[in-house]
Amino acid sequence: MVKVPPKLPSAYAPNPECIRLRGVRQNNLKGFDLDLPLGAVLGTFGVERHAITFHGQAAHSGSTPMNRRKDAFLAAAKMSPEIYRIAERSHGGVCTIGSCTTNPGIVTSVVEECRITLDQRHLDAAKLRQMLQEAKDASEKFAKEGNVKVSWERLWQIAPRPFNDELIALCDESIRETCGKVHRLPSGPLHDAAEVAAAGVPTVMMFVQSLHGISHNKIEDTKEEHLELCVAAFDKLAEKAMGWVKSR
Repeated sequence: MVKVPPKLPSAYAPNPECIRLRGVRQNNLKGFDLDLPLGAVLGTFGVERHAITFHGQAAHSGSTPMNRRKDAFLAAAKMSPEIYRIAERSHGGVCTIGSCTTNPGIVTSVVEECRITLDQRHLDAAKLRQMLQEAKDASEKFAKEGNVKVSWERLWQIAPRPFNDELIALCDESIRETCGKVHRLPSGPLHDAAEVAAAGVPTVMMFVQSLHGISHNKIEDTKEEHLELCVAAFDKLAEKAMGWVKSR
């Protein structure tokens, strides 16, 4: 956070304001694939997170013919490859089934109830809504095919949070001055910056590459030389941002 104290001489602080700058390790494989150490962040993804429950009929695994089963797990399992197709069609979105629980959950019974969680993210609000609708349509289709029912429960949601265009440009400029190349990309994981931006505070983030694009994992690591570049670029960004605040 960069704050211009209100008690500074007016020449330095004509309009005291607060802006949000943040540097984090990059958890996006695009920058790794491009072999770029730093990236300017466009904003944080919007998120739609739901629990999807397929309701079938418990029946003994030995006595129930395959063609007579109402297998909730079979319908739920079809969602797994489908969400990859949905994400691909969205051009930039991601979909994740992070958990799956079954009931009665024993080896001798056809699954009566299967609950999966679906996390969908995109920087574009309209595309996020489309991803959600496609997932709902797919679940209804698979439920009908399996002669089971399906229900949805919203767990959480947040709208996309685009960052300040002028600060993004300054971040881009700072990176180019430091290492010559830059890639602009969204932030998939949520950060406090999402709420700060939503509150009306001008915000931007700078990413530094994580090895293999892995983050939020104990194997997460970053090259020391990339960290040094990030410190240098972030210093430039802070100077430019303070100048930007004074000029407003």
